[in-house]
Amino acid sequence: MHLEELNQLAKVELHCHLDGSLSLEVVRQLAGLAKIDLPPSDQELQGCLQAPESVESLNDYLKVFSFVRPLLQTREALSLAAYDVARQAAQDGVIYLEVRFAPELSMDQGLSAAQVVQAVLAGLHAAREEFGILAKALVCGLKQSPDELNQAVFEEVVSLADSGLAGFDFAGNEVDFPTQQMEKAIKDCQALGLPMTFHAGECGCSANVAYAVQLGIKRIGHGTALGKSPEVINQVLAAGTTIEMCLTSNLQTKAVASLAEFPYPALYQAGVALTINTDNRTVSNTTLTREYSLFQEYFQTSKDDFYQFNCNAIEASFASVEEKEILRKQLEANYQSK
Repeated sequence: MHLEELNQLAKVELHCHLDGSLSLEVVRQLAGLAKIDLPPSDQELQGCLQAPESVESLNDYLKVFSFVRPLLQTREALSLAAYDVARQAAQDGVIYLEVRFAPELSMDQGLSAAQVVQAVLAGLHAAREEFGILAKALVCGLKQSPDELNQAVFEEVVSLADSGLAGFDFAGNEVDFPTQQMEKAIKDCQALGLPMTFHAGECGCSANVAYAVQLGIKRIGHGTALGKSPEVINQVLAAGTTIEMCLTSNLQTKAVASLAEFPYPALYQAGVALTINTDNRTVSNTTLTREYSLFQEYFQTSKDDFYQFNCNAIEASFASVEEKEILRKQLEANYQSK
């Protein structure tokens, strides 16, 4: 399929980070609000916002996010940012989007965790009114942060579930904070009653995925290390766990050394539920349409495959039963018309 045809396909995206997906135009608006000077040329600004095509590690990739942090410290800024990300996704053919972010990173100037989430939800709701995209929020705890801080954030915002907060996640430094070490933090979060996704397998360790699955987590962000571990692939399959694949990001961060090591073929052949995602539109200089194009180019992924991956995404999403049924009908109608 040509790029334009791929763009017109209805899509569901489960793994998209707010602070890694801001357009240059909105970054400049945010900087104006924060009275922060930016490089005058877009090329220079892109150099500040985008990770190089190849970085040394995930932790090096994460350094880019420190540039955006000061821009997202007010309710106005957070609402504008959320609206911007949902707008971009809608232009990419996305009909349902889950946007994730760590409130902790926007509390430097006095906002509470609840205020951060409420501001993001306001932006997502505004985008739905204008573009028709159903977008929900996922709140991240940071693996490198104290358990007490993460749990306090989760407990403060859980009451916003009826307003568009869909679930929780843990992101950040996987190398120094493996899943097993986080068992108590995960169980404390699960006890609050919202569904969870979890970053794992982004740093070459399939044990981090296996342990998350054992703890009952039904969605794994990345899961890239699975390509070397048929045993854990079988565990993922048996548990009915869905994998949120992020191809461009994984190649950048050296989650895999090369395209040949990306686990897609092994996961696909095993029958694991797969989804395609951008991870960070701006940091990785990608779109969901571009990710589809890469899967088509590298793996001969077909239109029928894309349809199935989107069905998987709807099923694994943290949308309501009623919302899922509406999304399935939208998806089916779109694919039948193409």
